[in-house]
Amino acid sequence: MLDVNKTLPKDPDDLRQFTALLLAEVKSQAVLIEKLRHQLAGQRHHRFGASSESIEQLQLALENSEIAVAKMTAKLRLPDEEPQTKPKRRPIPDHIPRMEVELTTGDDDCAHCGGGLRRLGEDVTEELEYVPGRFIVNRIVRPRFACSGCEAFTQAALPSRPIERGRPGPSLLAHVLVNKYADHLPLYRQSGIFERDGINIDRSTLADWIGKSTALLEPMADAIGRHVLAGQAIFADDTPVKMLAPGTGKTATARLWAYGRDERPWGSDVPPASWYQFSPDRKGQHPKDHLAKYHGWMHADGYAGFEDLYRSGDIHEVACMAHVRRKFVDVHRAQGSAIADEAIQRIAQLYAVEKEARGSPPDRRAALRQAKAGPIFDDLETWLHAQLPSISGKSPLAGAIRYALTRMMRLRPYLDHGILELDNNTAERAMRSVTIRRKNYLFVGSQTGGRAAAIAYTLIETAKLNDVDPQAWLADTLARIPDYKINRVDDLLPWKNAS
Repeated sequence: MLDVNKTLPKDPDDLRQFTALLLAEVKSQAVLIEKLRHQLAGQRHHRFGASSESIEQLQLALENSEIAVAKMTAKLRLPDEEPQTKPKRRPIPDHIPRMEVELTTGDDDCAHCGGGLRRLGEDVTEELEYVPGRFIVNRIVRPRFACSGCEAFTQAALPSRPIERGRPGPSLLAHVLVNKYADHLPLYRQSGIFERDGINIDRSTLADWIGKSTALLEPMADAIGRHVLAGQAIFADDTPVKMLAPGTGKTATARLWAYGRDERPWGSDVPPASWYQFSPDRKGQHPKDHLAKYHGWMHADGYAGFEDLYRSGDIHEVACMAHVRRKFVDVHRAQGSAIADEAIQRIAQLYAVEKEARGSPPDRRAALRQAKAGPIFDDLETWLHAQLPSISGKSPLAGAIRYALTRMMRLRPYLDHGILELDNNTAERAMRSVTIRRKNYLFVGSQTGGRAAAIAYTLIETAKLNDVDPQAWLADTLARIPDYKINRVDDLLPWKNAS
């Protein structure tokens, strides 16, 4: 035990100096404890559930790698390889209902000599299709005819299909895509569900279908990207995604970027959309490449990689009040700080003005903000400056205040421009599906696999934003796009098929 009589100095000046040092140490320890409590509260709040079984994670890793291979094969128009380990194609079980479609040329007479046609036989192509809740088989029967006069042969052409020489119909492909990227159902689980219906479809086969489907749909994703970048104001965010590093057996941290356009808050009838891009890292060059042709406002967080974009003068920054508020919420949750609670209440007043302005035209929104939100915004800034001298500069609360003051300087443009928003929640909502799905997979197998995921997210999330059933729209698009002219793909966009 500490002997106070031997530890404390006798001289009054030495005692005062000792006391000052002791108080400084106590203050330092208090700040450290406060930081640790703050970090612990954050970890508890963001902690994920129990990890999945290792065998499930291995299955997820394999399927993402196989999707990448299939997409690259389709992109480069390479012939499909038949590896020794590829599962053998089994016949479609007889108990699956058949829907027979007979295709004929429509001619009773020979086109060459005018003689009568007699039926020689037929070619039958079975296509496995999916109707929500049950499987069916489309039997595409194409009778072969020969002329009785000149023996000329005629037969209707087989319609183009999403996957040439493949068995899946467009509705089944759409079902697998939506299950994986909208409903977060990994392919090995889908394979198990299909098996319960008596259909044996290996996980690697499903991965091949997704890779080829996203390669076919890539022009649609590009069209959505052009639509997003045509907006006066966009929303940007990114999230980490694990990617297998080639040749190392380890993973690297890649990124999935989301760029959104949503003009509904200011009464515009322009369709909303989300455009996703994949990159192997978070270097600032990637958003520069994505946004090379964009000119306008961009709502974003404080990511330093965006600074070059702002310095160019082509893109103007709008900060995010939701990020500011979140800092104070974390402090209040960890410490019960009265100052943090007051900041949250003041920010709520700004959102109350936004609620009143929602749906109004830009000039009306700007006038309302200048009249009501402007004074609240100014008072919040002044009040935050006044709080800093009264708290420890090293505390999480001080960090939250400094962050708020820095970001509010870059948020001011929203007060004068009715086409801007108070926060970047449009982009954060676009990332929600990615973060939810991240619990269900270990990593993407390659950059090609990451790009396939970006295409799928672009299509599915944009359809959802426009209140279009993504499965029905994708099924229709996959049936039509093989023969569609590339310069007319905009006609297939989800808002064009909303009816």
